[in-house]
Amino acid sequence: MQCNQEDNQAGCNCTYEPCPRKGICCQCIQYHMKMRQLPACAFPDDAEKTYDRSFEHFARLVGEKRV
Repeated sequence: MQCNQEDNQAGCNCTYEPCPRKGICCQCIQYHMKMRQLPACAFPDDAEKTYDRSFEHFARLVGEKRV
């Protein structure tokens, strides 16, 4: 299976510019899961900009019906 990095980047809302994993979803997910986080694409744009990608932040957003 080949990575469609260019296609993936079109839907990526990550605002961390020096990220070497943009568009390489398998690497992004592995990286964030190791740190008990979700990738940017799991969050609404305004929440993603806080760089708090923790499970707890995601759960709060779900409770607020924002995700």
